Amino acid sequence: MPDSLIRKLLFALDPETAHRLAMNGIDFINRAGIAGLLAKAPPSDPVRVMGIDFPNPVGLAAGFDKDGEHVDALAALGFGFIEIGTVTPRPQPGNPKPRLFRVGGSQAIINRLGGNSCGVDQLLAHLASAQFARRGGIVGINVGKNFDTPSEKAADDYLIGVERVYGAASYIAINISGANNALDTLDALLSRLKAEQARLTDKHGKYVPLAIKIAADLDDGQIQSIADRLRAQRIDGAIATTTTLARDGVDGLPNASEAGGLSGAPLFEKSTRVLGKLARALAGEVAIIGVGGIVSGADAQAKIDAGASLVQLYSGLVYRGPGLIAEAAAAIAKARKA
Repeated sequence: MPDSLIRKLLFALDPETAHRLAMNGIDFINRAGIAGLLAKAPPSDPVRVMGIDFPNPVGLAAGFDKDGEHVDALAALGFGFIEIGTVTPRPQPGNPKPRLFRVGGSQAIINRLGGNSCGVDQLLAHLASAQFARRGGIVGINVGKNFDTPSEKAADDYLIGVERVYGAASYIAINISGANNALDTLDALLSRLKAEQARLTDKHGKYVPLAIKIAADLDDGQIQSIADRLRAQRIDGAIATTTTLARDGVDGLPNASEAGGLSGAPLFEKSTRVLGKLARALAGEVAIIGVGGIVSGADAQAKIDAGASLVQLYSGLVYRGPGLIAEAAAAIAKARKA
């Protein structure tokens, strides 16, 4: 069945239902051994980032496989790495449905999922059964706090997450959301995270890098302040960026007025601007993963040009399909050889 027809059928469904069916379909195709029919293989383009050797620089962003149930099938599409989560210490249902919306005609998605998570124990059980992880495939785990954990106790949840996933993760991403703007709190959190990383390095006999995911809705002063703290605390990586609360470029379109974070093509310019300013402020001392609005190979390369070493896809997969993975990897590989 042609990709365009499959997409048309899926787009006739509620987005969350469509996502679940698509993931189940990819699982089935992978078990049948024909995942290669969905997309051509990306070029080999190894890159070393955060002390990890990635087979190619195109990864899956957190949120697409929140509970780590589809790692093998997604990896078979050609990703250089997979990031799962955000996972919370305890299971939580997230917000009431509907909570995921396509923004008509804009290649954008609004989500107010509310951090739905199966909890860290179940995610680790899912990951333990993934052959990709057992064969040494690169899996990042994005950890967050439970919705009912008070802000003053948020660091405790992050530390629980880091401790629980440390042995299974290739790297750990910290989804700090609103903590981006509480700079004093951020400083203390980063200090505690680095101390925990040191303790767990000794315990497990391996060093697992930490990457902090930052918001899209930051001004220049906030970007500089965050960069200063990442450098001072010797954090391994930054992921730029999360979704945006702004509605630039989608005003008046169907579902644009829904509450939630906007991702997809309209996020690209804002996210890439933040990435570029962050890269200049970090001065090469902290690796950057670029994410936000990539819907073409040229978009992926633009993130690299702005200062990223790796990129991640999310909404672009919904609108472009698995072929975007190889397209993005090929664009980056071609530019690197030029």
